[in-house]
Amino acid sequence: MCIAIPGKVTSLLDEYTAVVDFGGVNRNVNLDLLGGCEESLLGKYVLVHVGYAISLISEEEGRETMELFEQLMEGEQNV
Repeated sequence: MCIAIPGKVTSLLDEYTAVVDFGGVNRNVNLDLLGGCEESLLGKYVLVHVGYAISLISEEEGRETMELFEQLMEGEQNV
């Protein structure tokens, strides 16, 4: 089993690399598995595993999952 983290594509760097926002943390992500960078990906949510976007997800699913991660992290800080 692997864990993939949702993030929002905020900018395109080159043919296969985009900047993805993971709730305020921005990382360069390879989009090769999605067919490369296209303008249509800007603002879309992707699932990322070890630096590679592995699939597109809906905006609703992306936001919901990111909110759940935030709640988990808040709980960890209160322990």
